[in-house]
Amino acid sequence: MSIVIEHLNYVYMQGGPYETKALDDVSLTIHDGEFVGLIGHTGSGKSTLVQHLNGLILPTSGQITVDGMDLADKNTDKRAIRRRVGLVFQYPENQLFEETVAKDIAFGPKNLGLDEAEIDRRVRTAMRRVALDYDKLSQRSVFELSGGQMRRVAIAGVLAMEPQTLVLDEPCAGLDPKGREEILGLISDLHRESGATIVMVSHSMDDVAAMAERVIVMNHGKVAMDGAPREVFSRGEELRAIGLDVPQAVELAQKLREKGFDVPEGIYKIEEVRAAVEAIVGKGGRHA
Repeated sequence: MSIVIEHLNYVYMQGGPYETKALDDVSLTIHDGEFVGLIGHTGSGKSTLVQHLNGLILPTSGQITVDGMDLADKNTDKRAIRRRVGLVFQYPENQLFEETVAKDIAFGPKNLGLDEAEIDRRVRTAMRRVALDYDKLSQRSVFELSGGQMRRVAIAGVLAMEPQTLVLDEPCAGLDPKGREEILGLISDLHRESGATIVMVSHSMDDVAAMAERVIVMNHGKVAMDGAPREVFSRGEELRAIGLDVPQAVELAQKLREKGFDVPEGIYKIEEVRAAVEAIVGKGGRHA
């Protein structure tokens, strides 16, 4: 299943005194099974873009098709779109409202008109995927959980819809280091085990470098870069010019090269820096 975006434009408050063009002629295709990292400074259009992917908002002009279905077509079943593309908002735990964990996760499947046995299966499966113990937690109030657990319940609620594509807007925002590590781990496991397409919006270059197979950079509503992480993160000066950082591994590799050490170009993961340093040490610390 592919998501195809063609010449997408979106204008907030069109015709009013505060009219703002949030997306400007965006064209790209998200392919089945990809892990895409979407980055950009605040106001770059990345959150607006991902809200288009399941029809939450519709284009001012241009076209988006999901599995061949045109989101702007009045005859397109929006429920069918949202079964295919699940969207996890930033701070999704703020949308939890049911009495228990199980009821909250079951909310979406219940609205699909599924029978109780299928709803129960989906709740149990979704909880397992986000490492929440069904027997211990399903009947607990969501408000008795830790912040990281609440975040996982919110993600489970989207997974229970069994989407083919999962879109996450800053999934680690506001979490402590332990919670952040847990969320990133479950996203990585989900992609590896199910082959689901993942689109992850993040301000963390290190998270994107560690997880994404493709990086899309947004700037002023346009796609500024789109390519493999090694290619995108090698353009450090361009990224800094639009207000973005590069992964720590890129910075460290550059500093080592400036000191005269023989560190290959294109490094963007910390394990690659480690391997380069070990190679230097193995050569007796010789410079290039």
